[in-house]
Amino acid sequence: MWEIATQILTGLASASNLFLVACGLTLIFGVTRVVNFAHGSIYMLGAYAMVTFVTPMREHLGSTLGFWAAIAASAIFAAVVSAAIEVILLRRLYRSNHLFQLLATFGVVLIVQDLVILIWGAEDILGPRAPGLTGFVQLGEHRFPTYSVFMIAVGPMVFLALWLILHRTRWGTLIRAASQDKEMVGLLGARDSLLMTSVLALGGALAGLAGALQIPMQPANAFMDVSIITEAFVITVIGGMGSMTGAFLAAIMVGLIQALGIQLFPKSTLVLIFVVMAIVLIIRPWGLLGRPEVEVGGAIGEPPERILSPRMTRFALGALAIFLLFAPYFLSQYHVGLLIEVLLMSLFAFSLNFIMGNGGLVSFGHAAYFGLGAYGAALAVYHWRWPMEAALVLGPLAAAAGALIFGWFVLRLAGVYAAMLTLAIAQILWSLAFQWNEFSGGDNGINGVWPSAWAQSRVVFYYVVLALSVTAIGALWRATKAPLGYTLRAGRDSPRRCEAIGINLLMHRWAGFVLAGAAAGLSGALFAFSKGTVDTHVLSVSMTVDSLVMVLIGGVNAITGPLMGGTIYPLLKAYIMPLTDAWRMFLGAVILLTVLLFPQGLAGFLSRLSRHLNSSTNSAGVSLRVVGERG
Repeated sequence: MWEIATQILTGLASASNLFLVACGLTLIFGVTRVVNFAHGSIYMLGAYAMVTFVTPMREHLGSTLGFWAAIAASAIFAAVVSAAIEVILLRRLYRSNHLFQLLATFGVVLIVQDLVILIWGAEDILGPRAPGLTGFVQLGEHRFPTYSVFMIAVGPMVFLALWLILHRTRWGTLIRAASQDKEMVGLLGARDSLLMTSVLALGGALAGLAGALQIPMQPANAFMDVSIITEAFVITVIGGMGSMTGAFLAAIMVGLIQALGIQLFPKSTLVLIFVVMAIVLIIRPWGLLGRPEVEVGGAIGEPPERILSPRMTRFALGALAIFLLFAPYFLSQYHVGLLIEVLLMSLFAFSLNFIMGNGGLVSFGHAAYFGLGAYGAALAVYHWRWPMEAALVLGPLAAAAGALIFGWFVLRLAGVYAAMLTLAIAQILWSLAFQWNEFSGGDNGINGVWPSAWAQSRVVFYYVVLALSVTAIGALWRATKAPLGYTLRAGRDSPRRCEAIGINLLMHRWAGFVLAGAAAGLSGALFAFSKGTVDTHVLSVSMTVDSLVMVLIGGVNAITGPLMGGTIYPLLKAYIMPLTDAWRMFLGAVILLTVLLFPQGLAGFLSRLSRHLNSSTNSAGVSLRVVGERG
C-alpha cells in the first residue's frame, strides 16, 4: 500500500514539473498557433542557467536566498531567450503552415544543443540541493523526499496564479481573446506583435522555471530538451491545444501513468502515454478540453512553375538515366553505397510528399512506415529465415497494413491534431521496438540482414535498389496524374466543395495514405538490406525530421522536389557534417535558411531563377529588335 502511495506522490511531483512546461507550450499555441518544438530547448537553458547562476548568487546573497534567486534569474533568462526567438524567427512564420513552424523550431533545437555543448561541455552537470528541503517524509517503510512534496505544491500554485492573471487582468483578457480571434483583437487596437512577444516570454519563463526546479533532482545535460518536449506535446494534445486547464489535468494523468506504469507495467512504460494520447484523440479528436480544428483548404505553399522546357526535361532525364545505369562502373564502392542511400532517401521523401504535397496532410510520424518496412524485412530474415526476395515483399506489405489501420484514425482528424496522432503512432512503434527485446532486439536491433547470395555484390544490389526505387517513384508519380492524385489535390484545396459534389474524400485519402506507406515500407526494407542491420533509429522522430527536411529542401509541391532533397541531404550528411563536431548547428542553420529564404525549396528557387532569366532574355531580344528597326 505504502509503495503504491509513494509512486502516486512521485507521479504528482513529476506532473507539476511537466505542467509548467506543457502550460507554457499550450499558451503559446493557443495565441500564436505555432507548434514550438524549441520549447524544450528553453527548458534546458533554464536548467543550465540555474547551475551557472546558483554559485555566484549564493556567495553574494547567502545559501537559501541565493538558491531561490538563481531559480528566479533562470526563469527570467529563459523568458528573454524565448522572446528573442519570437522576434527573430517566429514572427516571420505566423502565417506559415505547421510544417514550416515545426521544422524551423527544430532547427533552433539543433543549434541550441551545439551551443550548450560548446559553452558548458557534453558532460552532465550536477546542481545543488534545495536548502531546507533535503530531508525525507516517512511513509511506512518508504521515504519520500521533502523537495518532491514541495514540487507537488508548485503545480497547483502556478495554475492558480496563471488563472488569476488570465481572468483578472487586462493582459490576460487580451490573451484569451487572441486565442479565440487574433485578428479581431488587433482590429480593436491591441498591439499584436507585443502581445505575441509577451506570450512567448511567459511561456519561456514557465519552461525555464521548470528546468531550474528540476536541477536538485536531475543533472543538466545537453539532450534533456528532446525528452521533455515529447512529453509536453503529449500533455498539450491530450488536454487540448490552447487549454491551460486541460494541460493541468493531462499532466496529472501522464505523471500518474508514468509513475504507476513503472510499478505495474515495467516493460510498457515508454509506450503507455502515447497509447493514452492516441486513445484520447480517437475518442475526442481535439483533446479533453480543446476546441475542434476546422479543416481549411490550401496547399503547403504555391506550386513552382516548370523549371525546364519539355525538350530540356527529356534531355535531363535521359542524362540522369545514363548516369544511374553506368555509375557503378566509374564510382568507388563507397560512392556506390552513397548512391544507394540517395535512391532510398529519395523514395522515402517522395512517399511523404505524395500525401503532404498532394493530399495536404502534414505527418510528423512518417518514419512509422519506413520502420515497419525495415523491421518487417529484418524479422522475416532473422526469425523466419526468409530469403531477401520474400522479405522485400513482406516489408512494404507490413507498412501498407500499418498505414491501412492507422490511416483510418489519422484521417478523421484535422490540422495539428492529425499531425500529432501520426507522431504518437510512430512513438508507440518505437517504444515497442525498444522494449520488446526478445522479438525486435531492443536498442541493439537486428543484425545479419544481408541480401541473397546473388545480390551480395555491391554493384548487383545497387541495380536491385535502382530498379525497385525507380519503379516505386514512377508509380507514385503516375498516381499523381491519375484520378486519385487529382482528387487528393482537390480535397487539399477545397475539402468542403469535394464533399458537396459527392466525392468520398476519406476513402481517397485513405487509399493515398496506404500507397504512400507501402512506398516508404519498400524504402525501409531496402535500407535494412543495404545496412545489414535494423535498430530503433528507423522509427525515431529524427528519421521523420530527415524526411521532412528532404521534402522542404527540394520543395513541397514540386514533383522533383523530394528527389532533389533526397539527393542533397544525404550528400550533406556524408561530406559536410563529418567535417565539424558542430554538425547539429550547421544542419539547424540549413533548415532555418531554407524555411525563411527558400520556403518553396530548391525547385521553387530554380523556377524563379528560370523565369527571371527568360524575362531578361525576352527583354534583351525586344531591345535588339527595336535598335535594329531604328537602324
